[in-house]
Amino acid sequence: MLITRCLRFSSCARTTTQVSRALDHQAFSPLPFRPVAARFRSSHHVAQYNGPAPIVAVVGSGPAGFYTAQKLMRDIPGTKVDMYEQLPVPFGLVRFGVAPDHPEVKNCQDTFQEVAASPDYTFIGNVNLGHDLPLPLLAKHYDAIVFAYGASKDRRLGLEGEEKPHIYSARAFVGWYNGLPEYRDLDPDLTAGETAIVVGQGNVALDVTRTLLSKVDVLRKTDITDYALHALSGSKIKHVHVVGRRGPMQAAFTIKEVRELLQLEDVNFTPIPNELFPADLAKLPRPRRRLLELLKKGSPVKEKATKSWSLDFLLAPTFLNWSAADPDRLEGVTFSKTRLEDPSSSESPVVNTDETQVIATSILFRSIGYKAEAILGMAEIGAEFDQGKGTIRHDGLGRVVPVSQSATVGNGDGNGKVAVYCSGWVKRGPTGVIASTMTDAFQTAEAIVEDWKRAYASNSGPESLRGGWTGVQAEAQALKLPLRPLHWDKWQKIDEAEKAEGAKRGKPREKFGKVSEMLEAAGVTVHPNWYTTTEKGRSN
Repeated sequence: MLITRCLRFSSCARTTTQVSRALDHQAFSPLPFRPVAARFRSSHHVAQYNGPAPIVAVVGSGPAGFYTAQKLMRDIPGTKVDMYEQLPVPFGLVRFGVAPDHPEVKNCQDTFQEVAASPDYTFIGNVNLGHDLPLPLLAKHYDAIVFAYGASKDRRLGLEGEEKPHIYSARAFVGWYNGLPEYRDLDPDLTAGETAIVVGQGNVALDVTRTLLSKVDVLRKTDITDYALHALSGSKIKHVHVVGRRGPMQAAFTIKEVRELLQLEDVNFTPIPNELFPADLAKLPRPRRRLLELLKKGSPVKEKATKSWSLDFLLAPTFLNWSAADPDRLEGVTFSKTRLEDPSSSESPVVNTDETQVIATSILFRSIGYKAEAILGMAEIGAEFDQGKGTIRHDGLGRVVPVSQSATVGNGDGNGKVAVYCSGWVKRGPTGVIASTMTDAFQTAEAIVEDWKRAYASNSGPESLRGGWTGVQAEAQALKLPLRPLHWDKWQKIDEAEKAEGAKRGKPREKFGKVSEMLEAAGVTVHPNWYTTTEKGRSN
């Protein structure tokens, strides 16, 4: 089954339990595997509906966008989806956020490619909404807009000097080695010393740690960028401290990532003090018990190991220590020791104490969370963005401006109020794995379908008069907006070129790290003054 297959190969498949739980919460049956065209025409599992089909703009081409599109197109046959992406290439977090040594996670792209094969789907890449194309203009040509983009901003530690050299965000580092144009020129200095600190204890923190400690010859067989391989091959880092404010009981990482680090060849793990573990692990829920048992067991000492890592708990960074001789050279970080009010609770509050600890280091990565950013013009179409949370305010199911509050099909004069929905990280925040995003996207799609059918179930009149991408393009041309869209056929040329270059180097692909390189591969003439802001991209 298509959905099941994608789950099995994605990061949502952390454990069989997680997969089962994700499927149990879905309000539909997995889609039978059939030829693509037939699958999108089918009304299988869909109540009889004879009304018009909507024309929908999906903003973001990552998992949230594609899973939302997939369910919409299945549940209301004839639904047209135009998917807008800031970069020339699709797949968002799957392309730019998944660790290179996790190729199985990227197999969900097979599902996305099948969605894109539908004649009702249009990919519109290389368009920066809110800048190249105003949102109010976009809104005039669609029955609904679904914001399904991700987190493009990382949370900061709030320490003085955090903007100096040798302080990097985990998001930037991951984007750098994965070929995200925004961070192509990050060029992290991995030669300043032998110790690194990663602040944060989520899966991204462990991805960064594993990349720093893995053998370059192992990474060379993945789709990690060549410029990252070159930097990693010269790295002097031998030990990584993965530091968190709370304890093992509250850690956010999953067992798969821990196990992978413990199994790294020629890498030792510093044992965790026994007093940090609950007295009786057997009383814990099975997932947490298995994780803590693994942490407590650790890994056998490897006599020939040249590298190591540690999980340092109950520490909160308070001060960056810089060299007196060179104020741009990091020498260490001062941490406040913390205390848990209820060490046995996974939700225990944490408080700082007066005790401190200094850890010497030459480089620091912060991995304490991410936030989405608002797109210019959101408020004008009725979307209220919560700057504190980095999410769009909605009803809990993804409704921002439901169909019932938007223009009707009968009014389709292009001037009515557009329905607005949200999906994925911009809806719930940057949490969960691909299974969570899939379930969340289906929830949003179900809300759209429910609203649309309720509004138009008795409407057997004309199809929507919204123009979709055709209308957007015509108005943009009339206004002389400098749009340079790339469609799916152009992405396929980029895809082919990356794979061909990768084959020469014995790897799956060699990603283009600059927008100009992507456009050249797509056969698009590049002008030097085109790309000042569009080298940046949201992690959709």
